[in-house]
Amino acid sequence: MEEMFHKKSEAVRRLVEAAEEAHLKHEFDADLQYEYFNAVLINERDKDGNFLELGKEFILAPNDHFNNLPVNISLSDVQVPTNMYNKDPAIVNGVYWSESLNKVFVDNFDRDPSLIWQYFGSAKGFFRQYPGIKWEPDENGVIAFDCRNRKWYIQAATSPKDVVILVDVSGSMKGLRLTIAKQTVSSILDTLGDDDFFNIIAYNKELHYVEPCLNGTLVQADRTNKEHFREHLDKLFAKGIGMLDIALNEAFNILSDFNHTGQGSICSQAIMLITDGAVDTYDTIFAKYNWPDRKVRIFTYLIGREAAFADNLKWMACANKGFFTQISTLADVQENVMEYLHVLSRPKVIDQEHDVVWTEAYIDSTLADDQGPVLMTTVAMPVFSKQNETRSKGILLGVVGTDVPVKELLKTIPKYKLGIHGYAFAITNNGYILTHPELRPLYEEGKKRRKPNYSSVDLSEVEWEDRDDVLRNAMVNRKTGKFSMEVKKTVDKGFRCGAIQRPWKIFLPRERNRRRPT
Repeated sequence: MEEMFHKKSEAVRRLVEAAEEAHLKHEFDADLQYEYFNAVLINERDKDGNFLELGKEFILAPNDHFNNLPVNISLSDVQVPTNMYNKDPAIVNGVYWSESLNKVFVDNFDRDPSLIWQYFGSAKGFFRQYPGIKWEPDENGVIAFDCRNRKWYIQAATSPKDVVILVDVSGSMKGLRLTIAKQTVSSILDTLGDDDFFNIIAYNKELHYVEPCLNGTLVQADRTNKEHFREHLDKLFAKGIGMLDIALNEAFNILSDFNHTGQGSICSQAIMLITDGAVDTYDTIFAKYNWPDRKVRIFTYLIGREAAFADNLKWMACANKGFFTQISTLADVQENVMEYLHVLSRPKVIDQEHDVVWTEAYIDSTLADDQGPVLMTTVAMPVFSKQNETRSKGILLGVVGTDVPVKELLKTIPKYKLGIHGYAFAITNNGYILTHPELRPLYEEGKKRRKPNYSSVDLSEVEWEDRDDVLRNAMVNRKTGKFSMEVKKTVDKGFRCGAIQRPWKIFLPRERNRRRPT
């Protein structure tokens, strides 16, 4: 298993090296014209029978390794989100220099034929995928996929973080502004992963925790918690005056108290401020809580078209190592929210921390086999700019990754060493199951419907004999060794039950990374 982990990591590392080298040699050209293979437009023709622009002929052939999907194992193609312009200079330049990854994609596949999808997700928004495949829009002609919202991208691009989101619900936020603010909060939640912790506070002349039962603390940004908070966002309404000073004091106190408990990410901390204006710069509050170390970054989102209070919000963000952006319409939300990820990635970029991350198990319905959809995990690594003029600024170019079927992990387990009642399993650093005999992601009926939280099943939910979480905590804390625990075992087809002492052995891959499986 360790050898398999190493092979997948090395394939990703080769992609990182090739991408960084290609970008280092590239000089940005705002007038660059380059015809690339757009994954949506390939092989499409107009009414006269001519290929569409960016839709040249792209040879696709069914391939057994990819579930007989029509793919091109010689070339990659590029998907651009529907809300972005295909020929934006930043997109075209990024696609141009990342074309050099094609050789590495093919070489990786030749070295390790068990590889599935390989890809590069750009910080500019485009997604280069190998082998090349045609993407089909939904019934509305839209492809909502944005690689920067995917867990593998977020986990690789940023360090774990504690976030307090402050939402202005004063009277001036009525109508469209409040709608945009709620969508901004929802988009921020999309960028948070299982390694992150958060809370949401609405403020006018008083503080209103979106979830009153969780005031004064932070919660893990898993799927269940994020959906719970989204449901409560609809209950917000605007009235009164906005007392931002009270909200800032509360946010700083929460982050300080939570950090002192030793819980949370114990890494980056941030306050997200969503408002239509600030009448002051509140420098006395920042001087009290955040200066001179500035450990908490302030990100400010100005809602609406008016810029009367923009200067104050810009100053607050710049004075606290954050970022300011203005959101005028609902269409602006997603792209503007993404900007904060670039800022939080800067320390990793400057220190050149090429950490390898592995995600929890998820279902890839495109590669379904005879037994239904396939469980996957992704190994990913960030790509940084090495150009002299940008290196000191910490520019993230994107994230590369490859998918690994969970069944490939199971093939590496020497079953003959486990015994007749033995089994192996793996969990993530958050205690979520990567693979386990009792992990059942689908409802039995039809074997097509996914259980809503199938990708965040905690080990304690299946190893229920581990009542004190001895086994779970040992694995999460990356301990190795052996111990035994009493478990109940059914025999005679479930008619009898007996207690036995079962030995456990915890294995940890040698390459130390806090986000590797255990």
